Amino acid sequence: MALTETVPAAAPPAHEGILRRQSLRESAARTYARSLPIVPVRARGLTIEGADGRRYLDCLSGAGTLALGHNHPVVLEAIRTVLDSGAPLHVLDLATPVKDAFTTELFATLPGELAEKGRIQFCGPAGTDAVEAAFKLVRTATGRDGLMAFSGAYHGMTAQALAASGGAQHTDVVRLPYPYDYRCPFQTGGERGAELAARWTQSLLDDHKSGVPHPAGMILEPVQGEGGVIPAPDSWLRRMREITAARQIPLIVDEVQTGVGRTGAFWAVDHSGIVPDVIVLSKAIGGSLPLAVIVYREELDAWQPGAHAGTFRGNQLAMAAGAATLAHVRANGLDRRAGELGARMLDRLTSLADAHDCIGDVRGRGLMLGVELVDRTAGPDATGARPADPRLAAAVQHACLDRGLIVELGGRHSAVVRLLPPLTITDEQADAILDRLADAITAAVRTTPGPTGSSPTTMRGTTP
Repeated sequence: MALTETVPAAAPPAHEGILRRQSLRESAARTYARSLPIVPVRARGLTIEGADGRRYLDCLSGAGTLALGHNHPVVLEAIRTVLDSGAPLHVLDLATPVKDAFTTELFATLPGELAEKGRIQFCGPAGTDAVEAAFKLVRTATGRDGLMAFSGAYHGMTAQALAASGGAQHTDVVRLPYPYDYRCPFQTGGERGAELAARWTQSLLDDHKSGVPHPAGMILEPVQGEGGVIPAPDSWLRRMREITAARQIPLIVDEVQTGVGRTGAFWAVDHSGIVPDVIVLSKAIGGSLPLAVIVYREELDAWQPGAHAGTFRGNQLAMAAGAATLAHVRANGLDRRAGELGARMLDRLTSLADAHDCIGDVRGRGLMLGVELVDRTAGPDATGARPADPRLAAAVQHACLDRGLIVELGGRHSAVVRLLPPLTITDEQADAILDRLADAITAAVRTTPGPTGSSPTTMRGTTP
């Protein structure tokens, strides 16, 4: 009888082992890794190469951190210069030439009043610590305790930052309505909805029986990112500035995700012309490395030495990378470019929405764009909005990944597909992003049943 040779089973690809070990070793709190099961090994600009050899267009950009995309030459050169100079990499909050250069470049981009009479506090490396610092600052300066924040907000995951975010369950932070055209809490939308939201805020502050004590500060995002890519109307932002200034309430603007050209202006507040009392900055200001600061009016600087500190607030490599990024965006007008290209992308997304009943709304500002997916089988509410469809959104995200496109989900029900490409993308790359997204939506609606088990979502004008 002939002997049968046993062929050993092929070993699984290395990237599968890495992913398996990650799922076994990392905490249950991991997020992006769950919906994006890839192992990046190389990256440049918009493109990531995975350990499996596949290439992806990255429209997540480190949740907005990578203003210039991955490994931009000016960022790498700035980091190499510091490394080759022998400069210390860790200096707590001591003054260094690198830190001075970063601060000078940052102040050159700020609204005039902050640049002329502002103070900067270097915080721990994450944006959430800068939010905590802002809260501590206004409480110290005013002697008051309460805070005002907005529905749908996201300010971080530490205690007070989370308490001011939209998903907080137990908090004494007063929550205010944020203008949201598609799902307006007053069922009006537009300028009328924004004005009603402003009147509600003013009423709470001026009504001595409202139960809302005079707060230490108000915090808002000019565009809610995690909340579903919801731009605040410029007129509403100006009203918030008027309301807070008239009542001596420090206004804190969280520009962690909107800053450094993302929305088509260097800072999102530039669109409305308002100057906040405190501006919270992180993500892109570090040029891809951890860095967070607050800049505030000098009259608020009531802290005692050591009132807010952190071991890693002197990140020299991040300051060098950040200064290079700020200078490159400013010198090359990438903020204006983001506004122009973002407007063209938004036009095309609007055309895509016209072709698909499953797209309830498209919105955004600059290169911060969102597509809200809805259940077309359900009836609209009084304003025409349909229920969110998170299952379809997850299917679209998966279909995008299959097509080599990395996107993130956000919004109240994780039903908003978010696009945050680098500011350096070309017109051709923007078209490729939208082509893949359109193809992914078409594929997802063919295979995904409606939330209530109804027929799959279809394109307008077609038969299921």
